[in-house]
Amino acid sequence: MARDGAVYVCQVCGAAQAKWAGQCPACNAWNSLVEEVQSRPPGALAPARGSKQQRGLAFETLQQETPAPPRLSTGVEEFDRVCGGGVVPGSAILLGGDPGVGKSTLLLQVCASAANAGLACAYISGEEAVDQIRGRAARMGLAAAPVKLAAETALRDILEGLKKDRFDLVVIDSIQTLWSDAHEAGPGSVTQVRAAAGELVRFAKKRGVAVVLVGHVTKDCQIAGPRVIEHMVDAVLSFEGERGYPFRVLRGVKNRFGATDEIGVFEMGDAGLAEVRNPSALFLNSTGERAAGAAVFAGIEGSRPVLVEFQALVAPSAYGTPRRAVVGWDSGRLAMVLAVLEARCGLGFGNRDVYLNVAGGLRISEPAADLAAAAALASSALEEALPQDCVVFGEVSLSGDVRPVSRMDSRLKESAKLGFRRVLGPNGIEPAGDIALAGVTRLADAVKRIGEQSWGAKA
Repeated sequence: MARDGAVYVCQVCGAAQAKWAGQCPACNAWNSLVEEVQSRPPGALAPARGSKQQRGLAFETLQQETPAPPRLSTGVEEFDRVCGGGVVPGSAILLGGDPGVGKSTLLLQVCASAANAGLACAYISGEEAVDQIRGRAARMGLAAAPVKLAAETALRDILEGLKKDRFDLVVIDSIQTLWSDAHEAGPGSVTQVRAAAGELVRFAKKRGVAVVLVGHVTKDCQIAGPRVIEHMVDAVLSFEGERGYPFRVLRGVKNRFGATDEIGVFEMGDAGLAEVRNPSALFLNSTGERAAGAAVFAGIEGSRPVLVEFQALVAPSAYGTPRRAVVGWDSGRLAMVLAVLEARCGLGFGNRDVYLNVAGGLRISEPAADLAAAAALASSALEEALPQDCVVFGEVSLSGDVRPVSRMDSRLKESAKLGFRRVLGPNGIEPAGDIALAGVTRLADAVKRIGEQSWGAKA
């Protein structure tokens, strides 16, 4: 029988249950319910403080002028870009990523750069000792930066220490290691993570300090702890990187002060993370002629156009069931494109293995990549290489139509800047400079152009 005031909280989704069960009824996770004692029943309001007379709501109108929020530049341009042009004072940012991807390295560089620019910065770690942080800073050449360091996990001590000085930027690494003496649950539990995040967000708003919280991720690449934390903070950033590749991508998932899906690109080296100002050059292969099965896609990541290479290999199947493997793209989109190529273009993949890869390990999600994937697959199946100076973009429908996509002018400008002179895409593209436009309305027309090496005249 449960104790008075005790509930069973799921450590995966945060749902509270009155009694223990082997499987959480909310998210169906097994053995995730843990008993936690609450100081008051769930949903009960805290007693009123001070005078019994309550204040009413003060309503305002949409017509009132609101000044733009001030920005603090950290000196790391890629980080500031993802944050919307700089860090907003009083904001709370949650940064998640796989273990070992470089979250602590990135934030230590951000703190050091901001401190060198005159901002008061504090780096508080619950996972490393101060000597370990100093050693990493020395290896990265940041030992001279005036960053204040601390190693602490007690939330009360952290808040008391932060209130003694005036800070502009505070990094907490990580939120799962903190614990509050107001709750009996252990560190890392849903109750402790929610309580610690709530107190730090309130501290950020009250003191006007930008607070960056590091969050661990689960095996499903979701930030561990209750999802309410992502609603409490102002921005959620994801730090991504594939093992074996030197680059890292900082992606904005949520941002109340800027655009979402913005990316910043870094390259991991011996001295830490280096900013990549031209990501397209990083993801492209500029050596020699383009082989059959390769197509350069002109995509958009946030506000930035990025060129990346799609690589496809179509080979006879050695087994009874052909294999379909895809890296960096949605497997469902691959199945759809293969079906359209078979039904609308007459290309057969029924007895062939199909492999599709996005070069460099970058993950592409926008529908504008359909035509690039289809062009790479058709190029491999027909054993006809696309021109070295050709880029491809366009959305493919189930009927085989090639549809226009957004921001085609930005894609063309980025392609022209990197030396591309031909474009295979949907009809209706406005001419840009000396780029030759090969506009198509049907996927079959694009496959025919690839097979016949017909790319039209310059615009």
